Amino acid sequence: MAQIIYQVDAFTDRPFCGNPAGVVILDGPVEELWMRNIAREMNLSETAFLYPVDDGFNLRWFTPAVEVDLCGHATLASAHILYETKRLNSDAQARFHTKSGLLTAQKCGDWIELNFPAKFEEPAEIPIGLVEALDVSPLYVGKNQFDYLVEVVSEDAVRSIRPNFSLLKQLPVRGTIVTARSDEGSPYDFVSRFFAPAVGIDEDPVTGSAHTCLTPYWSAKLGKADMTAFQASERGGILMLKNLGERVTISGQAVTVMTGEFVE
Repeated sequence: MAQIIYQVDAFTDRPFCGNPAGVVILDGPVEELWMRNIAREMNLSETAFLYPVDDGFNLRWFTPAVEVDLCGHATLASAHILYETKRLNSDAQARFHTKSGLLTAQKCGDWIELNFPAKFEEPAEIPIGLVEALDVSPLYVGKNQFDYLVEVVSEDAVRSIRPNFSLLKQLPVRGTIVTARSDEGSPYDFVSRFFAPAVGIDEDPVTGSAHTCLTPYWSAKLGKADMTAFQASERGGILMLKNLGERVTISGQAVTVMTGEFVE
């Protein structure tokens, strides 16, 4: 039987920008090996697999190498497809049951607002290899359950990093977030990049889950709850953020760029 696979560019309103994700809507549970093989075949930073349950959808995310516990852009892509294919009405809330608990999404005009748990960082000692891998002088290094967070001196310092991925891959984390306050006059409050070679993604174009850490971090530093962020990868992406304390909202746009079929 043919299985439809959607490819969606998330955190953008234009094709070939933002972060591409695969979305597979299933009738029910399938073997994990099958999902891993599909994710490897799609070779995108994440492929999402979801199926209906009593109170929403079960949702799992796979990179080409591993399953992950939290993914923002593939959740946004999944909600986008549910609304676009009319599986959900535009005023209905999308409810996803995941390894990170219940996540929700709500369509707000051309944007979709995700509600995620905040993932707070704490100050951390600079691990061996981090400075060498990034070739920067950190203003601050923190760590949460997933990633290192590294604040650097300027937006230009974020944009100009050329990482040593072999060294980054040796760090005992999912990935490394590098961030800085935006330049004066910018429409964004802060910028970031995200590197995760340990899970098969050298640089992720736009990382929703990283902003569950960046949102409370920059909210405290800037003294504001509502922010706009730019992830300064080659593809780039825009995120609208709100700090809710123990949770954050992350809003983005998405566009479907491809639909295909996998035939067993």
